[in-house]
Order: sequence, then structure tokens, then C-alpha cells
Amino acid sequence: MYPVLSNEQLAPDVHRLWIEAPHVIRKRRPGQFAILRISADGERIPLTIADVDHARGALAVIVQGVGKTTRQLNRMAPGTAVLDVAGPLGRPTDIHPGSRTCCIGGGIGAAVVYPIATGVKAQGGYVVTILGARSRDLVILEDDLSRVSDHLVVTTDDGSYGRHGLVTDALKALLDEGAVFDEVVAVGPLPMMRAVCEVTRPIGLRTVVSLNPVMVDGTGMCGGCRVQIGGEQKFVCVDGPEFDGHQVDFDELASRLRAYREQEQEAAARYDEECASADMWAV
Repeated sequence: MYPVLSNEQLAPDVHRLWIEAPHVIRKRRPGQFAILRISADGERIPLTIADVDHARGALAVIVQGVGKTTRQLNRMAPGTAVLDVAGPLGRPTDIHPGSRTCCIGGGIGAAVVYPIATGVKAQGGYVVTILGARSRDLVILEDDLSRVSDHLVVTTDDGSYGRHGLVTDALKALLDEGAVFDEVVAVGPLPMMRAVCEVTRPIGLRTVVSLNPVMVDGTGMCGGCRVQIGGEQKFVCVDGPEFDGHQVDFDELASRLRAYREQEQEAAARYDEECASADMWAV
């Protein structure tokens, strides 16, 4: 069992949980993730290790309550425990010392960008971060990313905070102003990552994206997370989660992400009905 040390709400339906898991964080590196299971009959879900606290032997995960399991996680109170935390999994981010990196986080993608930006800065790199959300109340990790960025731009789709527009608008503006980067790291909704890649492709600017297809075992055995990268089949859990965005087959990936949407929505609706009949906080 892995005790929940704290549960902090960052935005509507978005929480940061610190979970005690000392063996997971010993060799964790930026870009890696863990697979969590709340109970014996629960599903296994992959979540980026957003931060670590070696003094407490704990890791942080940032969870957006979209389906049943993520909503259950967001209701877990300090003192409760997660049954399984397996990790670290996946290939760590390939960080080049001294690199100039533009990190772009859209929505919950900020949770993935933060440890990468932290890692680049720790290697003496120059970090520009573009943090995007639909509206002000959905902006997360602004202070955290500000501490590890040389320059931070916040954008909102509705203009309620920061720069009015999309993250791609901010990226184009930086490039037009003469900003030079060795690479761009973009993490967020699929359409956002795809749009970033279309901005960087014509100028040959290396662009890395972090993918999140359906994943079960985390060892490449189930095949649920397979994607096409440059015409070759890859498994996100062992070959990724980060890939060259210019080589990703986004159409196939989008199709995979839609495969179980109906079942996910039904399970979430049933869970909400159960919660509505009781004052539930802890699972």
C-alpha cells in the first residue's frame, strides 16, 4: 500500500496528490511515469511523475478527473492509500546539457512539461515555457514553471488571463521575434501537439511530444499503447512516452484514444451517481 500524504486542488477537477513511494523515486528521471491502481478490482492508469520529494520518499501526480478512476483518485484523502504504484516506467527525456528548449504545456500537459523543464534547467539549459489553458481558472503550475523558466508566457483561449490566443500563437510570436531553440517539447491535447508540430515542421525545428494512449501493463506486452512513428510500430510504454512529433501518426492515435470513450463515459456517470447519494471524499 502507498499512503496518500496530501491532496491539493489546482483547478476544477484537477488535483495534485503526493504519494509515498520511496522505491519508485530512487531512479526516476524527468519524462518517466508510474502506473497506479487504487484497488484490486480497479483499472491501471499511467500518470507522469510530476515531482519527487526524496526527504519524504514521495512522488507527485497531477490528475484530471475525466473518467471513473481519475475521479476516484481526486477524492482520496490524506491517510488513505493506493494499492499499487509501479515505476518508474518509460524512457526518460533526452536532455542535452546547455540546450535552449521551448516547453509548451496545454492544460493538464503542464504536469508533464514541469519535470522536463526542471531537468533542462538542472543541466544548465535555457528554458522558455508557454503555458496554455482555455481560461484563467484552468491554468495550473504557473508558479512552479516560473521558478524553472528563464521566460514564461501564459495564454488563454478566451483572453481571461495572460496572452489572448493559443500556444501556437505565442510560439509563432517568439520565433518571429528571433527566438532560437534547439528543440520544442509540446505536451497537451492531441490537436494542440499536432498544431505545434505544424508550426515547427517547415523550419526543421526538432519537436518532441509526449503521448498518452490506452495503456495497461506498462511493459509492451498488452499492445494497447501501440502507435505509428515514422511508419514503424512503437509501444508508448517502453519506446516512449516521448517521440519525434514530426513522425507521429496523429490520425491513428486519435482513433485509438476514441476506442473506449463510450464505456469510459458510462463508468464515470455511474460513479457520479453513486457519489451524489453520499458525502464521499475518500474511496
